[in-house]
Amino acid sequence: MKDFAALFTRVDQTTKTTVKVAAMADYFRTASDDDKLWTIALFSGRRPKRVITTTALREWAAERAGLPLWLFEECYPIVGDLAETISLILPPATGVEDRPLSAWINELKHLSTLDDDARKAGILHAWSILPQIERFLFTKLLTGGFRIGVSQKLMTRALARATDQDEAVLTHKLMGNWTPQTTTWADLIEAEDPTADLSRPYPFYLAYGLENLDELGPTTDWFVDRKWDGIRGQLIVRQGEHHLWSRGEELMTDRFPELAQLKDFLPDGTVLDGEILAFRDEMPLSFNALQTRIGRKTVPKKVLAESPVILMAYDLLEHHGADIRETALKDRRKALELLIKGIPGTAPIRLSPEVSGPTWDALAEERAKSRDLNAEGLMLKRRDSPYLAGRKKGDWWKWKIDPLTVDAVMIYAQAGSGRRANLFTDFTFAVKNGNDLVPFTKAYSGLTDAEFRKITAWVRKNTQQKFGPVRQVPAEHVFEIAFEGIQASPRHKSGIALRFPRMLRWRQDKPVNEINTLDDLKEMLDLYG
Repeated sequence: MKDFAALFTRVDQTTKTTVKVAAMADYFRTASDDDKLWTIALFSGRRPKRVITTTALREWAAERAGLPLWLFEECYPIVGDLAETISLILPPATGVEDRPLSAWINELKHLSTLDDDARKAGILHAWSILPQIERFLFTKLLTGGFRIGVSQKLMTRALARATDQDEAVLTHKLMGNWTPQTTTWADLIEAEDPTADLSRPYPFYLAYGLENLDELGPTTDWFVDRKWDGIRGQLIVRQGEHHLWSRGEELMTDRFPELAQLKDFLPDGTVLDGEILAFRDEMPLSFNALQTRIGRKTVPKKVLAESPVILMAYDLLEHHGADIRETALKDRRKALELLIKGIPGTAPIRLSPEVSGPTWDALAEERAKSRDLNAEGLMLKRRDSPYLAGRKKGDWWKWKIDPLTVDAVMIYAQAGSGRRANLFTDFTFAVKNGNDLVPFTKAYSGLTDAEFRKITAWVRKNTQQKFGPVRQVPAEHVFEIAFEGIQASPRHKSGIALRFPRMLRWRQDKPVNEINTLDDLKEMLDLYG
């Protein structure tokens, strides 16, 4: 744990990627295999489940520190992180036990099997023998909330440097449904065959938002199709079985059972990249229809009938068992067209159609039709491009339509977390409904740090009421709220929910009496919901 804490400290105290990579590479060269495996798991989001409630941790920490609970609760929002608050208020460690990271992970598993009294005793003992940083990390693991400011890409780069392996090969090895309980360092990292797990997907190729249309050259160099508004996924058919993975490396096979029939039409050794869409009468349905399927482990017949899905396929990554990602897109596309041409139209798969346009102006007109087609814009892919791993600039661009916007007034504010724990960054917004104000969305991104500091100073001076961490403020400041979609929602007082809301700008030039109304939102709902 001491070595892991040292790695965490080195990584946490710098913003330089070269320093982060060097720190991780050093660690991967020297740590034990079990600790390295758990570190990869933690850095790639494979965290242990929560062992205890945060309520119990707060009570036990305040008791051990000899503080009244109310004082602990006052400290918590100021520090902005529960584990850090606990690590700071507890008395210094009275003993030392230098157990490895993997041993502490096993301790978490053991604690989860105990009754409350024994669990409390075990956690208090751990706090008493761990120095501050290690205590902080242990508490983070207890809550299931461990995160670190390192992307999986950087971690993989460090791993490649430490093991002298190709980064792309390691990226592939780390994909899939593995956990430290189901594999070993040797099997995951050192084994020669990265496709031993037949369900393993390929790393997704991600596009950047379009920066300069004028630099792209003639449209003939580019393959263009719609940016579909669904769930990005890879469908894998190997040895008579099929697997469906999301871009976030989540196995979704059971959530979309109608796609199982595709293994009867696709040859073994096929991997398709595409978009899972709710689909009826040869048209995509809105994302709202697909949301009824998200998060369900079993799907009732009623939901299957109301929101049938297809895979809108737009790339072929593996063909007859051969990895063809290095093949030019135009050739992958030809193979994909032939593959889907032989599948009956009743099967839940379609080929993402090419969008043609002799000029960029013509394609801009096609882009303008996106909302009518329940799409988010256009995808521009260079015809001779390979299928790369991760986000790369140059060959793939997303040309999204402009977001929907409304002007609204801030009525509640809440402090952020982490480095923004001392700033009010999470706001609730309202629109007019006659003479009343109706809250309809929350947003926490879009402003600069300077703007957050300015609004924070105002909130502190103008708080009207406190509701726990939330402060009610006068309805004076207008913001332009951007969002990608709108839907009806019986759970919200306004009857409306927004998709991906964020603050586009602080409208200090606009009076409150000119903000949008609830009727404006309902009109948007009729048009785009």
